[in-house]
Amino acid sequence: MLPGFSPRILCDRLCSMAREPELTREKLEALFREGGTGVMTSASAEGRVNAAIYARPHVTEEGTLAWGMTEGRTLRNVKENPSALFLYMNPGVGYAGVRVALRRERLETAGPLLDEIRQRTEELVGPEVARRVVYVAYFSVTEVRPLV
Repeated sequence: MLPGFSPRILCDRLCSMAREPELTREKLEALFREGGTGVMTSASAEGRVNAAIYARPHVTEEGTLAWGMTEGRTLRNVKENPSALFLYMNPGVGYAGVRVALRRERLETAGPLLDEIRQRTEELVGPEVARRVVYVAYFSVTEVRPLV
């Protein structure tokens, strides 16, 4: 945490920055402190909802958020319905964090970011899970709101 800021004040400040006209890479990265917990929520074309634990996103140079994905419900849902929401609870006491509304822009099945995500997944979770990561999903941010 930044000195002199409570988790709630920090979250309010970050969310306020995120509402500014231009969401820069720096502003986006500031929303997702290391050590927190993320939940990706999505819905199928028929409205069947899904929630899954996800790591912090990779913030790209162009200001999109990217995650590695396996062939699971979240991937199926974002293929059918490009809208999703990522909830991120920052580490520490209380409920500081953000809710980030997303729109899927593209999916990739190869490239340096996928390689990086697989490597990191192998280090943190193991090779079996890393082999199952077959996509990188890129999302634009449509809205940022405080967690509470």
